[in-house]
Amino acid sequence: MKRIVFVGMVLGLGLGQARWCPAADWPRWRGPDGTGHVPAGAAVPQTLPAEPPVVWRTRVGDGVGSPVVSGGKVFYLDNQQAKETVHAVDAASGKELWNATLDDVFEDFQSKPGPRTTPVVDGDRVYVQSCRGEFQCLAVADGKPIWRVNFVKDFGAVFIGEKGDAVGAVRHGYAGPPWVDGDRLLVGVGGREGASVVCFDKRDGRVLWKSQNDVPGYDGPIVATLAGAKQVVSFTAEGVIGLAADDGALAWRFPVKTAFGRHVTTPVVVGDIVLVASHTAGLMGIRVAKQGGGLQAEQAWLAKNLACNFSDPVAVGPYLYGLGPGNLLFCADARTGEKAWGESEFFSGMLEKGWASFIVMHDKILVLAERGQLLLVAADPKACRILGKAEACGKNWCNPAYADGRLYLRDAQELRCLRLLP
Repeated sequence: MKRIVFVGMVLGLGLGQARWCPAADWPRWRGPDGTGHVPAGAAVPQTLPAEPPVVWRTRVGDGVGSPVVSGGKVFYLDNQQAKETVHAVDAASGKELWNATLDDVFEDFQSKPGPRTTPVVDGDRVYVQSCRGEFQCLAVADGKPIWRVNFVKDFGAVFIGEKGDAVGAVRHGYAGPPWVDGDRLLVGVGGREGASVVCFDKRDGRVLWKSQNDVPGYDGPIVATLAGAKQVVSFTAEGVIGLAADDGALAWRFPVKTAFGRHVTTPVVVGDIVLVASHTAGLMGIRVAKQGGGLQAEQAWLAKNLACNFSDPVAVGPYLYGLGPGNLLFCADARTGEKAWGESEFFSGMLEKGWASFIVMHDKILVLAERGQLLLVAADPKACRILGKAEACGKNWCNPAYADGRLYLRDAQELRCLRLLP
């Protein structure tokens, strides 16, 4: 597919002289710390221009994986000639620097064939994963492979909805991004013989530990400290599990059963409560506490009226903001599950399947709606206050990346860089 780059003619931006600040990176799913928050001290918009300046835009193939930004480069995956393909482009201009073929493209019964995972950049390496379970570590400089594994061939992996002896991702494909923790890389592999979650040495791909037999969900594992213990938390197709970070030993398990094991949202941690959401089970808080010499997990609360489907909520202080049933934008107390407020008319005409992304910008939340509108909302548990609205792109299911005052986002046809700050 021929690639065309359009450069926005925006005076005064000094794009040719731009120097990248490492602190501005958005190198992985849900940002620098994996919670959907911009870094402390980062400059953010106080409102939104009706038409944010387009710095550049470039045509892309099909895919619903999100872009990331690191070291002056934007990384994303798409479908090029029936192959899942990794791209690196210059963050200032959109010019492609390199691309690399990852795997054969995957197609299900609901979406166009294309990748669904988000790259993770760590220093001079980028980690990428295909829908079929091909996992590779590539050099940031040129896309050359450093190491690789295959979930199906190397770990006998299964995925959601599979029965009997079937292997491979046969429903919607692997979508959960990995998590870098120091020199370790945590991945939801889904191997049937004790390899649901695998901890790799990020440098050479050696397996440091593997744990459990759970079929994975569509989110990736996270690392958090709960009840004073550092652990890996994974929302699998069978429930939520906590694993000891050093050796993968099971610390606790909380079953969550739903049709097809359709668990999509990334866990959110507030204090010692893990928050997860399923379209059928509802939004729930799971409290982790010390018991004897170990840990126990129990349900703190359940709010079926706030069930998130495949839109990931974010936490600001003790409050959770997200998208619930009936296109309900809500704010809820993460400690009790009590709804602080909900606005069902907020997304009127902006949603189709019920998806939106959320980026916490200090005391505000930037929301990207499914049909491409941007909204800036106050992170205020007392009331829903709209601070700005703008048209950003076409229909999409891809969380944007925010870095150095610019928003990098993609829809079905383009990857765009928008300027949100003067």
